[in-house]
Amino acid sequence: INFLMVIKIEKLHKKFGAEILNYKLSKDLNYKSFKEILKTFNEYGILLFRNQNLSIKNQVTFGRKFGKVLIHAVNQNHAKGHPEIYVLSNLDNTGKPSGKHPDQGSLYWHTDGSWRKITGQATIMVADIIPSKGGETHFCCMENAYDSLSDSMKLKIDNLFAIHNLDFSRNRRHGHDPLSKKQKNNAPPVIHPVVRTHPNTSRKSLFLGDHAEYIEDMDYSKGRNFIERLNKLATKTKFIYKHKYKEGDVLVWDNRRLLHKGTKYDTANVKRVMRRTTIIGEAPK
Repeated sequence: INFLMVIKIEKLHKKFGAEILNYKLSKDLNYKSFKEILKTFNEYGILLFRNQNLSIKNQVTFGRKFGKVLIHAVNQNHAKGHPEIYVLSNLDNTGKPSGKHPDQGSLYWHTDGSWRKITGQATIMVADIIPSKGGETHFCCMENAYDSLSDSMKLKIDNLFAIHNLDFSRNRRHGHDPLSKKQKNNAPPVIHPVVRTHPNTSRKSLFLGDHAEYIEDMDYSKGRNFIERLNKLATKTKFIYKHKYKEGDVLVWDNRRLLHKGTKYDTANVKRVMRRTTIIGEAPK
């Protein structure tokens, strides 16, 4: 029977995030139950599904329920046969820890795909192998951050635009592994409003993070300082949820209202393998 299921949740943070307690993603992805998941996603911004053992194929299927799936510019990290999946792994060819972090840029507050004209909507992260210590993902709610700003600051930023640039953020975090010329050409700088309105809820949030390089029509260094100051204001502890993964976790988050960052782990001695899918959203307004 295709009835509309009632999702049972437990909140992850008092302001945002929910664990779905009664759902198996590999078994039930019919339209009606997904409608309920989407409604919960728009309300809470993060959905957590524990003990899922989601296959690569089902991860792609789940991603496509949200919309068009992004093929990431850094193609050396694509899953074999599935370019929709971006693998974050510290293992070498023999399956041992390499000592290398797969994505240094992910250790700083950012939102997936903000360097594209059409930005990221949802990100799906599947936890395959998890270290006992470190390797967490922290989330910061930009709606709460925007709401907490003074009226004068809101007035100041409401009509500002920032230039987001993957080459800028990658160079400062991955100096040893810059983008190739082709990758750079495929990811030119883009301009986005500093304040964006969520297309489903109409709530406003700050839209900056690590890919935001400078402010349009503002002196470069002044704009850089302004972005750093706003990012700092936005990422206060009270706005943050810290997720400690368990193997089999599937975490889905809304890039239109959240910043996130990973935490460090011992890349030389412990294994960590994650699978990420980013769903394309819309141009921020």
